[in-house]
Amino acid sequence: MVTTQSIRTALIGAGPRGASVLERLLANWAAARPSGSDLDSPSDSGSADAAPRLHIDVIDPYPAGPGHVWQPGQSRLYLMNTQSFYPTLIPEDPDLAAPVAGTTFDRWRDRQQQDPLPSLTDDELAELAVLGSRDFPSRALYGRYLRSTFEELLAALPDGVTITVHETSAAAVRPAPGGRFDVVLDGGGTLAVDSVVLALGHLASRLSPEQRQLQAAAVQLGLRYLPPAVPADVDWSVIPAQEPVLVRGMGLNFFDVMGQLTEGRGGKFVDGGDTLEYLPSGQEPLIIAASRRGTPYRSKATLDGYYPASVTLRYCTEGALKRFAAAGIVPAFDHDLWPLLHRDALWAYYSTLVRSQPDVVRDPATFLAELDEALHPHAHSTGRWEEAFNAVIAGHVRPASRLDLRSLAAPLAGRSFGSRAELDAAVVDYLLDDARRSALGEDDPVKMAIGALHHGRAVLKSVVADGGITDESWVAGLRGWFESFVEGLASGPPALRAEQLAALARAGVVSFVGPDPKFGLDRSKGVFTAASPWVHDGAAEARTMVEALAPANRVSVNESPLLEQLLADGLVRPRTMMTVEGTPVQASGLDVSPHPYRPVAANGEVAERLFVLGLQLSASQWGTAIAAEAVQQAGPVYASGQRTLRDADEIARAILG
Repeated sequence: MVTTQSIRTALIGAGPRGASVLERLLANWAAARPSGSDLDSPSDSGSADAAPRLHIDVIDPYPAGPGHVWQPGQSRLYLMNTQSFYPTLIPEDPDLAAPVAGTTFDRWRDRQQQDPLPSLTDDELAELAVLGSRDFPSRALYGRYLRSTFEELLAALPDGVTITVHETSAAAVRPAPGGRFDVVLDGGGTLAVDSVVLALGHLASRLSPEQRQLQAAAVQLGLRYLPPAVPADVDWSVIPAQEPVLVRGMGLNFFDVMGQLTEGRGGKFVDGGDTLEYLPSGQEPLIIAASRRGTPYRSKATLDGYYPASVTLRYCTEGALKRFAAAGIVPAFDHDLWPLLHRDALWAYYSTLVRSQPDVVRDPATFLAELDEALHPHAHSTGRWEEAFNAVIAGHVRPASRLDLRSLAAPLAGRSFGSRAELDAAVVDYLLDDARRSALGEDDPVKMAIGALHHGRAVLKSVVADGGITDESWVAGLRGWFESFVEGLASGPPALRAEQLAALARAGVVSFVGPDPKFGLDRSKGVFTAASPWVHDGAAEARTMVEALAPANRVSVNESPLLEQLLADGLVRPRTMMTVEGTPVQASGLDVSPHPYRPVAANGEVAERLFVLGLQLSASQWGTAIAAEAVQQAGPVYASGQRTLRDADEIARAILG
């Protein structure tokens, strides 16, 4: 690629996705203009101004690099969901142009421990001093890495490149003559650019009808209602001490709420010998937690790498899934993809069971041979392989040691409780058992079954993004049931969080509502209420309610002036999918052409110089919120691991022509 003209591009959004495009623009520009080449010399006209130039406008009201979510100044109690060795902003793909600066987070962490930047704060230095490769860093520290990397890029600009950072929002993007765009800045000013990248990240969202009713009632009754939000944006001090607070949602945001209302108020976790104990400060509220499952996400297993080393996919492999595309088949999730991954999860569980607990299996060697034959997808129909599998399990494995995969994500299913105190005890047992299994790591059959799902999720991301799946199975299968199922199992917090939550429950600081909770209002008492049909006790009541959820990632309800303008002007449109009944439904993300992703306009046309990266691709990619994966020293390297960085590279090369 040799660039022969001057180019001006605008990156709207300077969080990790926007910063990735910036990094790839610099890398590809530098690769196209090797030092000492004729491109570094004035043109034949004798004018140095004729040399090609690249100008990049970076637009974001938040600091470039960390953007909104990863602000370095946020509470250090907000932890990442991945260990230090995992994330990176800089690609490590030899097929891509070499980076001009920067490295992975783990190498940056190691470098700061040896030779820290003068700009690091005392809190950052203290965290770095004890942070290992397998530890979970704070989001604040990852934000410092992102900012540091952005600064390194600015200091290493190739010849001919200039950058202007606009610390404001883009209010509008409008087509201009010649296929160019006018980018209107909030507060005034317009940039005339050749291309635009929409890397908008997390956006505020309109509330659902039920949430609007709760918010309105809170105003009428003098209650406190905290809607979905980025946790670092919330003023947690408004929640009174010693009073009940209803918290809806027990996913990752829940643990952020938990930390702010306990350790964030002076409480301490201490080693109690066999279990962790919590010493209250007296400033905590009574946290009453509710979710559809009635329990939080399962915690991550203690592993040496991101994926369990003892699990290797046998059925849901990249090679197997490529055969669908080679045969011209658009796979259906439930019919084509899930049966393969289901087999992998079963093999991971039972092979680990034989290795770690051989006494619960009759004739382990024969069992594994028969299991392999039953799972092998040769001439069996879907029904036949499951029948053969069930017969093998019934003949070899004790009933108490058999796997019910679906029930892993709903550990309270089929149970009822006489009181919330009885429920609390059951949830504590579940949390401690889950933490114990996490500590066993590669030797726990349940965690290895989940590990197979984790492996498989990485493979599925590629087939979804590259070949696609049928609309019907996207709506009913992948997003309909599998996404919440696998997230509840494989996207959980560090095991320490499960132990901490159990300690809080034992200390009387946290209580639970139970599965399938119904939220409402008791206007006569002036309180929010929550009750589970499976807990035979009075409804929980509180004058404060927190939605422990991120704002909805749906372009049709996002409260972004820019996105609203783009939709209103027809420059972009949400993707529409068809259900199995033939009913059109609006998907969460934008309608885009195949990568590099360009939005499809309302009239069906595609703007060649407008690009999308990140969360707004949620109708074409799966798992858009997950960071890029650094190449691990051991274990599999999945194509999806650095997908966002390759997408950024494709966009950069398209911009540079």
